[in-house]
Amino acid sequence: MTVDASALVQTVLIYALPVLFAITVHEAAHGYVARHFGDPTASMLGRVTLNPIKHIDPIGTVLMPLLLYFSTSGAFLFGYAKPVPVDISRLRHPKRDMVWVALAGPAANFIQAILWAVLLVSLVMWGMQERFFLEMARAGILTNLVMWAFNLFPLPPLDGGRIVAGLLPPQAAYWFSRVEPFGFFIVLALVLMGVVGQYWLTPLMSWGYEALDWILTPLTR
Repeated sequence: MTVDASALVQTVLIYALPVLFAITVHEAAHGYVARHFGDPTASMLGRVTLNPIKHIDPIGTVLMPLLLYFSTSGAFLFGYAKPVPVDISRLRHPKRDMVWVALAGPAANFIQAILWAVLLVSLVMWGMQERFFLEMARAGILTNLVMWAFNLFPLPPLDGGRIVAGLLPPQAAYWFSRVEPFGFFIVLALVLMGVVGQYWLTPLMSWGYEALDWILTPLTR
């Protein structure tokens, strides 16, 4: 199967800005909250920044998504950014504070989804007819809801796994965290099997869209 070159260029242009913002703010939020709770590691390495170059992983952010796009004709995409380093021992209350550090990334994505939704509604209310900007706003909503939902999946090294580890009793948290070296491959396998999409992303994103509708009700009225 071949990929339409013009369609690919359009898709890249529409998604480029939303994806860069989604990744950059997500990772910077982790570093900012870690610094707030006592760990300056990310800040010292220049990761508490909105400069996307600091957060892009050449393989996970660029090469892997492009290869998957071409090999599946755009049917499946997967990627990741360069993780923000957090020294949990430097947090003032390591177990509790790590929960907030982990929550910061998905929370940043959900807030961005709200902002893109506000932009979309505003453009429609102003009578904007330019398809490019409308599609970019929709891409911003979709991209951030996907990142929000996916990163909350309760398995390390994803943020959801770190949240679960922080909420579990110490003994259980220790054994749960032992999964982390294999977590990426387990998650990838579950993604390819459709488990994550059907039983996690779809219901969570449905709830996310409903939440956005409720939040925007005053504006849409």
